[in-house]
Amino acid sequence: MAGVDEAGRGPMAGPVIAAAVVLHPEFAAVWWSELRDSKALTARQRDRLASSLRDSAGYGIGRAGNDEIDNEGLVPATQRAMQRALEALPSRPDLVLVDAVTLPDVAEEQHAIIHGDALCISIAAASILAKVERDEIMDKYDEQYPDYGFAHNRGYCTKEHLQALEEHGPCPVHRRSFAPVRSYLEGRQTSLFDQERTDALRQS
Repeated sequence: MAGVDEAGRGPMAGPVIAAAVVLHPEFAAVWWSELRDSKALTARQRDRLASSLRDSAGYGIGRAGNDEIDNEGLVPATQRAMQRALEALPSRPDLVLVDAVTLPDVAEEQHAIIHGDALCISIAAASILAKVERDEIMDKYDEQYPDYGFAHNRGYCTKEHLQALEEHGPCPVHRRSFAPVRSYLEGRQTSLFDQERTDALRQS
């Protein structure tokens, strides 16, 4: 049985990361009381549990980048990341439990569970791995694009992130289809058009 969850649907920058986790009975017996939705854990707790999961569980990680999100839409890109996570497992499971999402191209029996990360420990484990994996990616992006504070905001629409977007424009990992980035680009195009029109009138 594999639990599947994602991290990063809401931010305006970075990828969606999904994890699929098959818990061994021994691991579940020891850690079941600590496995819960990643949002209910501190960063230190998530890192510790993720390290143990990587050592003791069967898992796969899937990714859909910001370009896929822009081109295909958020839901299809999320489904693709989840399917890639399943494909990355050491072996195929008999049953797939997914947090609130149905996967169209999965042959195994599957169940979409609302609030699955709070109700199912294998989905909770997947939420932890997905979150930690994505945070590590955003830390690397913070080094590449230091103006946006990715190590702190993780790509979410914080006040500081929106200010940075206004000052510097989008970087290559921003999602062009998301409203704040799209609004910036549309406003930029409008201002450039107005400037070109003004220049043309001056020359006439």
